Amino acid sequence: MKILRINMKDLSVKEDNTIKYSSLGGRALTSKIVHDEVPATCHPLGPFNKLIFANGVLTGSGASSADRYSIGAKSPLTGGIKESNAGGVSGLKLGRLGIRALVFEDVRDDFKIIHVSKNGINFDDAAPILGKDLSEAADILREKYGSHIAVWLIGVSGEQKMNLAAIAGQDKEGLPTRFNGRGGLGAVAGSKGVKAIVLDDEGVEKNRPIDKDAFREAMKTYHKWLMETPGTAKVFPELGTAGLVRTTNTLGALPTRNFSTGSFEHFENISGEKLRETILERGGEGTPTHACMPGCIIRCSNVYVNKAGKLVTSPVEYENIGLLGSNLGIGDLDDIAELNRLCNEYGVDTIETGGALGVLMSQNVLSYGDVDGTIKAVKEIKEGTPFGRIIGSGANIVGKLYGAYRVPTVKGQTMAAYDPRAIKGLGVTYATSPMGADHTAGQVIRAQVDHHSSEGQVKASKDAQESVTIFDSLGMCYFGGGAIQGRFDLIADLITAYIGQKVTAEFLKETALDTLKLEHDFNRKAGFTKADDRLPEYIYMEENPASKTVFDVPQEEMETIGVESDTYRLNN
Repeated sequence: MKILRINMKDLSVKEDNTIKYSSLGGRALTSKIVHDEVPATCHPLGPFNKLIFANGVLTGSGASSADRYSIGAKSPLTGGIKESNAGGVSGLKLGRLGIRALVFEDVRDDFKIIHVSKNGINFDDAAPILGKDLSEAADILREKYGSHIAVWLIGVSGEQKMNLAAIAGQDKEGLPTRFNGRGGLGAVAGSKGVKAIVLDDEGVEKNRPIDKDAFREAMKTYHKWLMETPGTAKVFPELGTAGLVRTTNTLGALPTRNFSTGSFEHFENISGEKLRETILERGGEGTPTHACMPGCIIRCSNVYVNKAGKLVTSPVEYENIGLLGSNLGIGDLDDIAELNRLCNEYGVDTIETGGALGVLMSQNVLSYGDVDGTIKAVKEIKEGTPFGRIIGSGANIVGKLYGAYRVPTVKGQTMAAYDPRAIKGLGVTYATSPMGADHTAGQVIRAQVDHHSSEGQVKASKDAQESVTIFDSLGMCYFGGGAIQGRFDLIADLITAYIGQKVTAEFLKETALDTLKLEHDFNRKAGFTKADDRLPEYIYMEENPASKTVFDVPQEEMETIGVESDTYRLNN
């Protein structure tokens, strides 16, 4: 697997054989390159930032739920290091081309389509797809390059370099709806003139493990674990991530009306059960059980359809329901799905968009539950109006512009769809993760703790942050964590058989810890202090009416997370 460096200023390509990167993949690789090569104080949209697309070590191996990839850069939203990962087939196609990572350097003023094939890399004019909705742009690319391709794309938000701009990958049906959503990485792509990456694997053979027999045995055991675990065998395939709506509402953690409370009176209408029932009743092109990656056993995705059974969008996930639904006082799945669709078409992060809209509603610029007004506001993102650009700046800037006190952000990024007063371990993750308020950086909702108590939350978050970094570096879906339960010896055996080099569970854990140290170190060099590792003030002061709790995990205890980075910086 090779690393290719693409200078977007002069459109040159060179292969990188740097030894220190050779054993890394996914998040471990993106964060290592950002830490070592990007000046921490540089402008995120300037020539010194780099944008890295990196496959996980197991991406393309054939193991279930292991075709994920990471994208990393310095974030224009947080000002710190950022990694965002997604599923679909784009990473798989890159792996089939024998590429571990694409590293984009420098900037340019116009936009290009980067065509990657076994014959090399070509640069084509992106003018035919500029300003288009992502679904239309993807269709145009398939017409030009063939139906077998996969793509990465930015939308109009990325063209305009908005803070909430995402990068879209493609699912196995060709829909550009698998998003690297968080951190404004689409804006970084826009600054470099990267409108689309076409991954053309025509004439390329399928990846094969070095030790086929050992790989087959390890994979058989891993798949058996997935099928024996209720979450991955039944809950996710039936309800997807939307199955969390009931859980979080019961805990008082479902974000409602700009995180003012954690319980929504219409939660039944937007629950995972209602989502499944609606899709099954409508039939047609819809399905409540969908795999975004070939061969995925978990199948947590869905395809949402209108009353005529025609595709609206795929998927409608818990985060979208929470931030575009209850957080905005909207309690109808059709309305949420339409907002979800618009966000997908414009290439924006649904979480950050919902956060920005929620702050606007708290300031009476928009009204809670006003679907028509909300849809009109989102459409202004595409139009690039001043109001659209305000929304595109993200919730933190919206809060500053309108003088809002209750702005649910950490390190400039909107909190995911869990009120940290009710799931306190996630509050720890939001505050201490180098990624900002990102649930995927350390999800604790299934941790065996009392979520309303301050006890045990720091350990739960720390363990989750370390564990998820392993998954992110391997290209594995974290939803398999419930089946693996920390038994990384088997995963190490799987990797050993696949790449032909001995890998141990200890090595995987050490790499994860090193990655977190690098990320914390980058943020410190970028100017982050302990003051940045805190939740919004009102979360400590104002009781969540649904959970009857405030966030009260001791700050000095939380500050033990990431402290190793200071030692790392001094010794390196």
